[in-house]
Parts: sequence; C-alpha cells; structure tokens
Amino acid sequence: MRPALVLLQSHCLLCVLGGLCVPVVVGSLPPALPWHVSCPMRCVCQIKLWFSPDSVYHEAPTVDCNNLLLTKLPLPIPPNTHTLRLQSNLLSVLDTAVLHGLPNLTDLDLSQNRFSRVRTITQRSPLPSLLSLHLEENHLSHLPHSSFSSLPTLQELFLSHNNLHSIAPGAFTGLDSLLRLHINNNRLTNVDPRWFRALPRLEVLMLGGNPVEALPERGFMALKSLRSLVLGGMGLRGLAEKALEGLEGLESLSFYDNLLTKVPTQSLRRVPGLKFLDLNKNHIKLIEPGDFRDMVHLKELGLNNMEELVSIERAALENLPELTKLEITNNPRLSYIHPQAFLQLNRLESLMLNSNSLSALHQHVMLSLPSLQEVSLHSNPLRCDCLFHWAAKEATRPHTKKDADTQTARVVRFIQPQATLCSEPPELRARKVREVSSGEMSASCLPMIPASSLPSYVGVREGGKLVLHCRALADPQPELYWVTPSGLKLGPSPSQASRNLSAPATCKNLAASKELNHTSASSVEDNAACRPFKHYQVLPEGTLEIIKITQREAGLYTCVAENALGADTRSVTVGVHNRERKRKKGAAANLKKFLLFRPDVRLEVREVGEHYAILSWQNGHNIPSTRLSWQAVYSNAHMPTYTTRILAGTQSFNLTHLQAETFYRVCLHLGISEGTKHASRRLRESRTPQCVSFRTKDLPEPQHSLQLNPQLTSTAITLLLLAVILLLAGQGWDTESGEGAEKHHKTPNQDTKGPKQKKSGGDEYQPKQSEKPLLHQNC
Repeated sequence: MRPALVLLQSHCLLCVLGGLCVPVVVGSLPPALPWHVSCPMRCVCQIKLWFSPDSVYHEAPTVDCNNLLLTKLPLPIPPNTHTLRLQSNLLSVLDTAVLHGLPNLTDLDLSQNRFSRVRTITQRSPLPSLLSLHLEENHLSHLPHSSFSSLPTLQELFLSHNNLHSIAPGAFTGLDSLLRLHINNNRLTNVDPRWFRALPRLEVLMLGGNPVEALPERGFMALKSLRSLVLGGMGLRGLAEKALEGLEGLESLSFYDNLLTKVPTQSLRRVPGLKFLDLNKNHIKLIEPGDFRDMVHLKELGLNNMEELVSIERAALENLPELTKLEITNNPRLSYIHPQAFLQLNRLESLMLNSNSLSALHQHVMLSLPSLQEVSLHSNPLRCDCLFHWAAKEATRPHTKKDADTQTARVVRFIQPQATLCSEPPELRARKVREVSSGEMSASCLPMIPASSLPSYVGVREGGKLVLHCRALADPQPELYWVTPSGLKLGPSPSQASRNLSAPATCKNLAASKELNHTSASSVEDNAACRPFKHYQVLPEGTLEIIKITQREAGLYTCVAENALGADTRSVTVGVHNRERKRKKGAAANLKKFLLFRPDVRLEVREVGEHYAILSWQNGHNIPSTRLSWQAVYSNAHMPTYTTRILAGTQSFNLTHLQAETFYRVCLHLGISEGTKHASRRLRESRTPQCVSFRTKDLPEPQHSLQLNPQLTSTAITLLLLAVILLLAGQGWDTESGEGAEKHHKTPNQDTKGPKQKKSGGDEYQPKQSEKPLLHQNC
C-alpha cells in the first residue's frame, strides 16, 4: 500500500517546524504557460513555477510524464528541460545518456517506480546542474559507497519509503552541497555517525519511520549546520544524555509517534538554540517539574495526542521567555493541570487545551500568563463552579496588566466559544461557559477525581513497579491519600510533601474526620498496623508507587480526595502476574477473586452518651462503597432512616445529634465496588448488612438544692447594694430633719448639748421600746 498520507504528514511537519514552507499566494502567482517544443508523446510540456531549496521560485520549462506506465524514458525530451517528472511509472532502469544530454536539468522526479539499485541512475558521467533528485517509494535496499558521487551540485535527496536496510559508511561521499536528506520510513535499525561526515552543509534531516530504538551518543556531531531534525515514528523509548550533542544550531526537533515515557530533558539541554519541539503521540504520563526549564529560545511546543498523559505538574514549564504557542490537545486522559504548572511564560499568546478531560483551568494559570491572547477549551468536561469564575460572562477581562503609568485591560479570547460548554453541575449543563455569570457558579468546589485519570484494572508483573496517578482540583485544595487492599490509608510524608518531593508513604490514622448531616467523624487511636512502608511511595500530587510488587499487594486500591466540603473516591483493581503469557488469564482470575470475596466485618458499639455513639469495625479489606445507616426505634411510630457514605479506609464513626433515652439501630452496608459493575444480582444481595442496637444514656436528674444562675446572682447582689446605698442615704436625710425639728420645738428648759444619760453601773443608754423598730428598719 502506498503510504502517501505518511509522506504528506512528514512534509507538512518539516514545513511547520523548520519554518521552511514557501509562502504561496495563489492569486499572485502566474499560471502555467504553454511551452512550444517537440514534446514526448502523451507528456505535457509547460512553463511552470519551480521552487529552489532556498525557497526562490523560477519559471522552469517542465516535461510532465507522470502516471503513464512507462518502462523507459520517453523521447524526444527537449534539451532545455529544467524539470523532468516521471512519477508513478514502471521504470526499473534508466538510459542515463539521455539525461546527460540535458545540461539544464535541475529537478528529476523518479518517485514511485521500480528502481532497486541506485547505480542504474547515477552511473557514468555526472549531471552538473541537478539540484533535486526524488527516489521515494522505489525498491532500493542498499546504498553502496559513493552512491551519488556523480551529482556534485545536488542539494535535495529524497529516499523515503524504500526498503533500505543498510547504508555504507561512505554512501553520501561527494555530496558536499547537500542541504536536505530524506531517508525516513525505511528499514534501518541503527544510525551510523559516519554517514554524516560527508554532509557539512546539511540543514534538514528526515530520519523518522525507521525501526531504531536507540540513538548513539554524539551521533550527529558532524552536522554542524543542521537546523531541522525529524525523528518521528522510530520506536525510541528513551534518549541518551549526549544523543543530541553537537547540534548547537538545531532549531526544530520532532519526536512524533515514538515510545517515550518521559520528556528527554537531559538530552534537550544539549540543544540550546531549539525553537520548535514536537513531542506529540508519545507514551508520556506526566509532564514533571523542570521538564522544559530554561529552554530560553523555545517558541512552539506540541504535547498532543498522548493516550496516557494524565497530568501537567507544578513548574512543568518554567522560564521559557520566548514561548508564544503551547499546544496540549487530544489527550483523552489529561484531567489535571496544576495551578502553578506554567511559570515565567511571559510571552505566551496562544494556549490550546481542547479535546482533553479537563474539568477546569485554575485561575492561577491565567494569572501566570500576562501575554495570553487566546485559549482553546472546547471538547472538555468543564465544571462551571468556583474554579471557573475567571471565565464567567462578566469576566470578559479576566485581569488587568498594569504598567508604570497606565492601566490597560487584556481580553483573553475563547477559540470556538460556541462549543465551550459546561458539563457540570446539572443545572448548567450544555450552557456556554461565556454565557454563565459568576453568580450562577458556586462559591466553593467539592473534590472530583476524573474517571479518565484511573483505569478500572491494571496488571503488573511480579517484582515490577506499579505507578498509579490520581489528581483532583477543588477549593479549598483537597488532600489526597490512598487506601490499600488491606484497608490502610497511605499519604505522602508531611516533611517531603511540603517541599513537593517524593518520600516513603506514611500510614495515616484510620479514623474518620468528617461531618455530614447528623453525623460527624471522631478520631480514635492509631491502628497498630499503621507504619511507614519502605517500598510504598506517595508523591505530593497524589501518585502511588510500589516497587518490587508481590502477590500480597494485589487487590483493590482506592484514591480519596477530601476537603472541608466533602470527598470523592476512585478505585482500581491491581493484578500481579507471575509470567507474561499468563497475564490475561491472571487478570481475569484476580478480578474474579475480588468479586467473590466476602469480608468478615463485625460492627461494635464502643461508647454511648446522651447524644452520641462511637461505632467501630475491623476489616482487612478495602471496601470503597461502605455506607452507614441508622434509625430511632419506637414501638408506636415509624422513624426516618438516615444514611451516609463511609470513606475508604475508615474504621470508626461517631454518630452525633442523637436523642437521649432512645433506642437506635445502626447498620453497616458493604457494597459492591466501582470495579465490579457487572457482578451478579445474587452476589449483590448476598452482602447482608452488619447491624447493632443500643440505647442512649438518660439525661442527668435535676438537683433539688437551690442553684442560682450566676448571671441572676450577680444582678441580685447589684440591686441589693443599690438598695443599701439608698437606705443609708435616706437615714442621713431623716437625721438632719429630726435635728431641725427639735430646734424648732424644744422648750426653754431643754439643754441641747447635755451629756448622754447613763444607767448606774456604767451601761450605755438603751433606747426606748418604741424606738427599736425604727432602728431595725434602718439597719
């Protein structure tokens, strides 16, 4: 089958990345003109435009004999022929004597013929004017030494889509003027640095499409003038640190459609002048911190069509001062971009994020891109909540850019705004994002783990490494942890998490810390099995790694994202296989084993109060769909039943807001996990809930002794003191009044200043009986 599409893609990629496309303006170019010569039968002779390798066009006399099923050269060929087109014929040999009679022959197209030996074309006398030779899609299998030595002025050589499996070290000797070499899509299994020693002026090298799994170190050292290198579709799994050393002038690099599992950061640092980088269609799962740091000349970056990409991490793209266009599209599992993923991208103008699994683009991302002009977010399952306030209807100017003296507004344009729709919440579904006001969006966001971030089943060989990536965005920022098949909760080491570094996982408290409706979780003592795991590692962003995994680690793993508002969970079944050939069978066995196990759980009441009860249960398995239900029990009334979901790894719960002196019945329901959607109905019904009953304590008996309210007591004392003061003041007033009365009513015989009367024996004067009540009242 003719791989014309692949060839077209290769040429287009070369044009875009290398900046070598010829600017064709159809209306301004003159049409083909008739060439009045003796033209070969069935061929077409015209004056057509021809572009030189340096993109300068000429009016070239052209003989077009394409698609004529020719087995030999047509005659007569005009001697002034500049371009001879013999594409899609049946030529296997060539009468070179005819070609040597064409002194102006500049472009020869022999593609899609049946040539098996290159010497049948290049033997005998040289072709001194030939600049371009097309030999694509022939049957060439080997290039001997000095294959093209008779073409000293050749600038373009196209050998793609042949059967080349070997090239002699000196095959290109004599091509000192060659600028472009296309040997892509052949059967070469290695790259020999000696091929390039004879190509000091080479600017473009198309090497992709050959089954080369590794590049040699310093393999391109001789190509000092190389500007564009295409290594797409080669099966590269990684790059040696010095694989690209010596390419100081390289501007465009493509790794399209390889098997890279991570960004070849160390190799890219050897190419300081890189401007265009294509990493599309690789097996990269994470764009990690510092992957592209300090690539100061990079202008365009492509991270598209990656089936396994799930996350763009913190500071993944940092200090790229010349980057103007970033494409991260068509990645079906990409659901997370860290709020600080893009740092110091001061010139980024176009951000393409369409056709991913993104639920939101954090406002901090937008704030970190001061020059952004357009963003593409269509074809994503967008959640129109608090994280999307920057995109609301009234936020057509997300933020302003302040200069020293003036303030100017910057508008970020949505590409295809009619297709940029809300998927959540249900009341805003199918609404255009730019038509939703911020008032319609929630002020806070529940955690949500996208379904695309984790598969339902993962198989790994025994002794291998298991890596599970879990991400979630919310406001407040959620905490992520993992629950193992044995029910233990694993989180990152606190000291390492604060520095965004990896560290051995630490087992967290198994008690819940959640309040929902009538319930709240209460911490209990740490489980004795809670301890650090040397072969477990939880990264700060939520990735779980297990090295040297064994059969004991097989089972159900659950990722939990939790903040103060709620939680979300996502589970994956992990199967561990002994041999590669039994992987498929082992996967089915592991899943069946998981489906059939019946956990032995016993629900217990640990403590009961007047308004609360602490319940606990021990379970050696991870059951992510556990529920707790409870109901007050009365003999003459039917009371409502309350229920709540229990997060994976939780083994105790505190029921609050209960009524005193009341009987309650509480049940623990162990449901079917997310990975067992197709379990039989009988299996679902066989899991009967574990139930217990208890009675809350009575309220304490009221005390009969007088107990004054402190506030009332304080008020009474204040009033009493005030009364005393008023009485004393009143007594003083009465005394003065009495003395005045005596002055006015005394008789001349009364002495006002006489001594007090005393009884015999020295006793003081005692008041009369009639005066005692008055004295008692004053007191």
